[in-house]
Amino acid sequence: MSRAEQQGGGGTVRRVRWSVADALTLVRVPLAVAFFFVEDTSWRFVILAAAAASDLFDGRIARRFGSSRFGVFIDPVADKLFMASAFAVVFLSGRLRLYEVIAVLARDLVAAFAFAMVTIQGRPVSIPARLGGKAVTVLQLATLVAFLADSALLRPMTWATGAVALYAIWDYHRVAPAAQPVGKEPVGGRGEPGEQ
Repeated sequence: MSRAEQQGGGGTVRRVRWSVADALTLVRVPLAVAFFFVEDTSWRFVILAAAAASDLFDGRIARRFGSSRFGVFIDPVADKLFMASAFAVVFLSGRLRLYEVIAVLARDLVAAFAFAMVTIQGRPVSIPARLGGKAVTVLQLATLVAFLADSALLRPMTWATGAVALYAIWDYHRVAPAAQPVGKEPVGGRGEPGEQ
């Protein structure tokens, strides 16, 4: 594996062509497909736990051992693909209305749109993970747990996630003007094109 080193933010970011973190990230793609097609709730819990674990550990591994440009790109794609698949299941179950699913996925939808726009303009940027974005991810996972557990908390969790998603969108918009071009991310792991 060839490694390139870049200076940034007072430290060094190691770039590799391919990493274990990339493999962990890619695991979420078949997990997204499996979540959609598997009907057994117990298996869906296992799939959700595996997806959450891969999301947690791929970033830690990338920060510790280096990240690849592919990983910077595929990580948010895999995240959004898994959430879209999982919340399609929730929507098709009839337990949430379409506008509620859109509220839960608002941060992801805006990030995907922003990524498409900056890519079309030829100016992809990387915004390091923000607390609001991390909170949205945790709440999305909790909302899926409420769905799988057939909990009465499903709808309140949905609205809480939507509210935090609005905050995260505002926060990303606020810091976007100072975002670094892709490839010049500060030390600390995967910056994502568009948002994290």
